[in-house]
Amino acid sequence: MSYVIEGSTGPWEIVVGLEVHAQVISNSKLFSGASTLFGGEPNTHVSLIDAGFPGMLPVINRGCVAQAVRTGLGLKARINLESRFDRKNYFYADLPQGYQISQFAHPIIGEGKIEIELSDGSTREIGITRLHLEQDAGKLMHDQDPKRSFVDLNRAGVALMEIVSEPDIRTPEEAGAYLRKLRQILRYLGTCDGNMDEGSMRADVNVSVRKAGEPFRTRCEIKNVNSIRFVTQAIEIEAARQVEIWESGGEVDQETRLFDPGRGETRSLRSKEDAHDYRYFPDPDLLPLVIEQSWVDQLKACLPELPDEKRARLQKEYGITAYDAGVLVAEQAIADFYETVAKGRDGKSAAAWMTGDFFAALNRTGKSIEESPVGADKLGAMLDLIADGTINGKIAKEVLETMFETGEAPLEIVERKGLRQVTDTGAIEKAADEVLTKNADKLEQYLGGKDKLFGFFVGQVMKATQGKANPAMVNEILKKKIHG
Repeated sequence: MSYVIEGSTGPWEIVVGLEVHAQVISNSKLFSGASTLFGGEPNTHVSLIDAGFPGMLPVINRGCVAQAVRTGLGLKARINLESRFDRKNYFYADLPQGYQISQFAHPIIGEGKIEIELSDGSTREIGITRLHLEQDAGKLMHDQDPKRSFVDLNRAGVALMEIVSEPDIRTPEEAGAYLRKLRQILRYLGTCDGNMDEGSMRADVNVSVRKAGEPFRTRCEIKNVNSIRFVTQAIEIEAARQVEIWESGGEVDQETRLFDPGRGETRSLRSKEDAHDYRYFPDPDLLPLVIEQSWVDQLKACLPELPDEKRARLQKEYGITAYDAGVLVAEQAIADFYETVAKGRDGKSAAAWMTGDFFAALNRTGKSIEESPVGADKLGAMLDLIADGTINGKIAKEVLETMFETGEAPLEIVERKGLRQVTDTGAIEKAADEVLTKNADKLEQYLGGKDKLFGFFVGQVMKATQGKANPAMVNEILKKKIHG
C-alpha cells in the first residue's frame, strides 16, 4: 500500500531507500586494537592507526568480520567468500587519514531480505542490496569553545556495517517498521546494540517522489537521522517539499540534506557527490578478504533463534495469539522471561499476565525487564497460586503490585496479608444469602427478566468476602439459590 501525497496535479507516491550504519559490537576497532567503549574521555581510545600517523598499517579484526557474516546470515543474504577493502577519498576534519577504508565494488554481504509487519496486520518484504564493512569517523564538538571546534577521535576506526535497502519502502510507516525489525534482528544476533541515542545505529534516508507507474525521479539523501520517529517525520516533510518543487515546474536537485526536527524541515547540506568523486581504489595496505565456506557454516550453526522463527514457535508451542507472540519476541530478554514463566504452565495465561499487569507495573516503575524486582520464577509462582486455587485473579493483581514494591515471594505476601481465596462453601453461602436478602427488589427484577443483574449479585458477594471468594463457586452458589 502506497502513502499518497495529494498535490494540485493529483496523487504522488513516495519512494524510500535506507542506508543504516550499525556499529559492530566488538572489543576493539576494525583495523586497530583500540577500545570501542562508549563514553570515555575524548581522545583516550585512539591508536596511532586511528590517528592517521604515517606508516601505520591496518590489520583486519577477525571478530568484526564474523559479526558481519552473522548479520548477513540473519538477513538471509548472500555471503561473499571474497570481498575487498577500498579507500574512499574525501576530507573531513574528524577523519585523520584523509580517506575512509570501506568496501565499494566487492562487499562482504550481497542481496538479502527483511519481512516487516504493519499495523493493519499485513506483511511486506523489503530487499537488502548489500552490507559492507567500513570504519567510522571521529566526532566534531562545536559547543566547547565560542571560536573553535574540537575533535574527539574515540569513535574513529570503530567498525560499522552499512546495510543498504532496495528502494522498496513506500510509506513512513514501512520505514519505521523496517528499522524496528532490523534493529530487533541485530540485537538478537548480538552484532549491534541498536542504540540510536548513542549513535551506534543511525540512518541515511533516500527520498524521492513519482507519479504512479513512472520510473524513479531524482532522490535526495537525508544524513544521519538518529531516531525512528525522526526518520518517519523526515520522509513526510522531504516528500512534501519535493512534490511542491515538481508541481511548481522546478527540478529536484540530487543533494545531501539535514533534518531539523525542531523546525520541522530539511535543509541543504551539500550537492550530492557521485561515487566516482570519491576516487575509490583498492586499499594497498589490505589484501582481498577471503573467507572459507566451512567457517560461514560454523557461524550459521551457532546463530540464535531469530524473531520470526521464535514468534512462530511460541504460537505453536504455547497456543498464544500472533499479536501476543509479536509483543513477547520484541526483545530477546522478554522472550526468555516469558518462556521461563510459561514452561510447564498455561501459556495463554502467562502471556496475558506478562503483556497486561506485569508490563504495566514495569512501565509504572520505569524499569526494564532486566531490572524487574519480580523475576520470572516469582511471576510463575504467582500463576501457580492462581492455578491451585490459593488466590483468584483479583487477589493476584494485589499480590503482583506488592511483589513489585517489596520483592517478596507471592506465597509470603498471601500469608502475611491473609489473602487466601475463600473456598468454604458455608462462608460463601452465608454471604450470598445476605446479598439476596438485602437486595430483594433487584432479585425480583432479575427474575422478571433483567439478566444482567446477575453480575451485580456476584460483585456484591465478592465485595462481602473482600474479593477472596472463588468466583466460580460464587456463580454456582448464586445460581442454585436463585433458581433452586
